Amino acid sequence: MATITTTSTTSKPRVLPDCWGHRGASSRFPENTLASFEAAMRDGAEGIESDVHVSKDDVVLMFHDPGRTTDSEGEIRERTWYGETGMQHVRTIKEPRQSIPTFAETIELLMLPENQHVKFNVDVKVQNDPDRLFSLMHTIISSHSNWQTLLAPRILLGLWHPRFLSFAKDRLPYCRRSYIGNSTYIARKYFWVDCDAFSMSFGSLTTADGQKFREECKAAGKNLMVWTVNEPDHMMEAVRWEVNAIITDVTKTWLDLRTALQGDYEKTGSQYGRIFLWTTPQFYTPFLLARGRQARFYLESIAGPFDGVLAAPPRVDTKA
Repeated sequence: MATITTTSTTSKPRVLPDCWGHRGASSRFPENTLASFEAAMRDGAEGIESDVHVSKDDVVLMFHDPGRTTDSEGEIRERTWYGETGMQHVRTIKEPRQSIPTFAETIELLMLPENQHVKFNVDVKVQNDPDRLFSLMHTIISSHSNWQTLLAPRILLGLWHPRFLSFAKDRLPYCRRSYIGNSTYIARKYFWVDCDAFSMSFGSLTTADGQKFREECKAAGKNLMVWTVNEPDHMMEAVRWEVNAIITDVTKTWLDLRTALQGDYEKTGSQYGRIFLWTTPQFYTPFLLARGRQARFYLESIAGPFDGVLAAPPRVDTKA
């Protein structure tokens, strides 16, 4: 939730959104790397966001896709981490060249005393087997001392597909859950009851229904996050919407703007207009509806239909 307060010239207290680094401070460092995560934290971000996958040999990795950003290729689930051709040897194309971080390494970073205030938004990709992924994540999380109080409350699971909900509730019940996507319809129908946060694309909140959804979240006490917001005028619009967090590649840009707003909200805010909402084709409702349908088709093609989702099977205690 937002933690920075400011006062306008009318003495009305304002709460400004948190800053969450999208794949870290990814405009300046290779995305989804420890260097990028550390840079976002040094900037002053309250949270970081990263994608999660599992390798063929059961190593949980924080990455989106290797072919676009590294000197490697192929799907992570079909690659091993260890071995001569393992992904432990992969490096980013962007300088400074970095290795792919594991979930365990990222948790170690978050557990350093100076980072124990930073929240962690795990973007759960639908290519994963949720039972396998969440079980592996639990093993890593629960290996740390005082994890129930120092770590678990800071982890937010971002879920795209309703199939993952029951597994998240069963395997990682101590982690907060959010819907992540670009459809207010999907958010309401499949995720509203089981999530206390909603991570929505910026465009999905620009429409009349987006405004209604923002109001519904506020009335229900649901946290609202918006991604990926890199333009200052879009950031200012998100502030007007009173979202809880802005997810951005340019962490320093938002933090600098937030500082300026804290100093003089009215003067700073007046520099950013709203005309882009009516002049940008990708914010038109027909475009956004088509994009939402396309996204659902893609997700269902990988993880199955949204309707008729089966519950997670009971956990088997192998120590009994």
